[in-house]
Amino acid sequence: MPNFGEIELSRRDVVAGAAACAAATGVPSSARAGTGPEGPVMAKVSLTVNGERRELELDTRTSLLDAAREHLRLTGSKKGCDHGQCGACTMIVDGRRINSCLTLAVMHQDSEVVTIEGLGDPRGLHPMQAAFIKHDGYQCGYCTPGQICSGVAVLAEIKAGIPSHVSADLNARPEATPAEIRERMSGNLCRCGAYSNIVEAMTEIAGRQA
Repeated sequence: MPNFGEIELSRRDVVAGAAACAAATGVPSSARAGTGPEGPVMAKVSLTVNGERRELELDTRTSLLDAAREHLRLTGSKKGCDHGQCGACTMIVDGRRINSCLTLAVMHQDSEVVTIEGLGDPRGLHPMQAAFIKHDGYQCGYCTPGQICSGVAVLAEIKAGIPSHVSADLNARPEATPAEIRERMSGNLCRCGAYSNIVEAMTEIAGRQA
């Protein structure tokens, strides 16, 4: 290797130096300088969950799903994909269904949250829960809490006249047809394939509400 004054480098030195530089650029500046915050940032969150006021102190990174499952011990809502793609975590927040794994609890200060536990229990089933049992819409049951919460919200959407992608007339009130139900429930996946039974359960409830 050539001698550049008093600095003598080998090919190994050059490669090692380049690797060190690449590694350093991947570390946040706060971590390199040692000035980053120690521990999580906590915040107080107030929620009305299933009709009960709950006060929590949470890491600001806590999802609404984890707040319910890990802090309130409401384990009905399931963690499936944790990417908002399967719908197993669906809750009803301020009257609208959401994927609770994709939203932070601190974003819902003073919100009204309904989980599957808030819809009914074995002593008093919600009509949608009873219909799922009647039509065998649950099978393994893992996705069922999200399916039922979504189903309740879907029928409320239809009743409120909110159209969907398959609504033929955007100015007319949509009907709870199988096509409407399938389209609106398409974000809730069922690995068991109980879709037809779920549609039957929801159609029955929609008929009672008509």
